[in-house]
Amino acid sequence: MSTFSPGFQGRPRPKTDRLPPGQYLTEDFPVLSAGPTPRVDLNRWQFTITNETGRQYSWSWPQFMSMTQTKPQVDIHCVTRWSKLDTTWQGVSLDDLLENVETQAEFAAVSSYGGYTTNLPLEDLLDGKAWIVHTFDGQDLHPEHGGPARLLVPHLYFWKSAKWVKAIRLLDYDEPGFWETAGYHNLGDPWREQRYQDD
Repeated sequence: MSTFSPGFQGRPRPKTDRLPPGQYLTEDFPVLSAGPTPRVDLNRWQFTITNETGRQYSWSWPQFMSMTQTKPQVDIHCVTRWSKLDTTWQGVSLDDLLENVETQAEFAAVSSYGGYTTNLPLEDLLDGKAWIVHTFDGQDLHPEHGGPARLLVPHLYFWKSAKWVKAIRLLDYDEPGFWETAGYHNLGDPWREQRYQDD
């Protein structure tokens, strides 16, 4: 027996050319995590970039917060089909963090407090495309949303914007992360609906 009346289309949702195919708009900020929420002490927080030769570049929380801060306003898109427009953040551009890092690498392997990992081509972190953010909507980023700091890569599905980010390793080869080895698409472009490996 059908659950819906014939012709039922559900609640009308606004259309916008900023909404990738297969997505719906939400005013909420859903919380989706694969495990427990890490609670990271700022006195012990450290972010490290390791280049392909093994050289490490690290920032403590005070060092990170003393860097040039930017306030991106971006649309975000989750692979579970919700999109949220005009989100406001504050953080440090990956362009600034990578400015003095010696590298010829083509790929980045991102890891988080709590053990989560994801991978990206390095070019997707450069040229104003990505940030390490610590503030959302004018407030400290809540741990459920990745605080004290998360990666923000708004042009890709949000699983690439790793919560509780801890480190980036720059590599000459691609190294798929948690969801990518579980069957998600290796890149995750929402405008091409790259949700799963065969998309």
